[in-house]
Amino acid sequence: MRNLKLIISYDGTDFQGWQTQPGFRTVQETIQKHLEKITNQKITLYASGRTDTGVHAIAQVANFRVDSNLSESKILLGLNALLPEDISISEITEVPYDFHSVKDAKKKHYRYVIRQSGIWDPLTRKFCHLVKQELDHVKMHKAAQQLLGTHDFRCFESEWPNRTNSIRTIYRASINRMGPWIWFNIEGNGFLYNMVRSIAGTLIEIGRGHWPEDKIIELIELKERKYAGPTAPAKGLFLVRVSYEDLTP
Repeated sequence: MRNLKLIISYDGTDFQGWQTQPGFRTVQETIQKHLEKITNQKITLYASGRTDTGVHAIAQVANFRVDSNLSESKILLGLNALLPEDISISEITEVPYDFHSVKDAKKKHYRYVIRQSGIWDPLTRKFCHLVKQELDHVKMHKAAQQLLGTHDFRCFESEWPNRTNSIRTIYRASINRMGPWIWFNIEGNGFLYNMVRSIAGTLIEIGRGHWPEDKIIELIELKERKYAGPTAPAKGLFLVRVSYEDLTP
């Protein structure tokens, strides 16, 4: 029995998220069914995180165990030949049998993309959140620095009753701008349900001038989701990178 790790990119527009759901098109189900064709075995694919409907991935990490002598290169070639155009596998490698893409993940890097413009760009509309008002990206960046460190982030968590705690550590948070494009990058040891999109929505409100740049501190202290900004649309969110101690892709 072997344990294989995949690096996956996908356009989340037409998927109902990562996790298999009966009757819906999901990333997990789509990849699994083609792996089963190639290996002629039942496959269970584990991803580093379950991205929601409409969320994209540049380098999602997943693993599966299989009893097959097929080489990684043959599986990679066969899988990409079968997959639809909105999913691509860039790498398949054998890893230690006890490696688990979820449990062993140490850091995750997400990016939220904003286009500040009065009109849509038809070529990028599926991959960004259009904001027509002027945003103060410098003020947004200063506000994002208040996220750094270990905090109880329940103020940015949509209701998720199975969550044991809402304490997470953020290592990096930044706002960058080039022309009409604004990127919010955030890296942490884990994220709560809708946390990144909730933070993005809050930073947009700060950028619009609706709130002061120290609003983040106040929200963290209040620990109430209702006081934070709206959840930004899924289409602007990308899972950029997942880091592991010894198996960083």
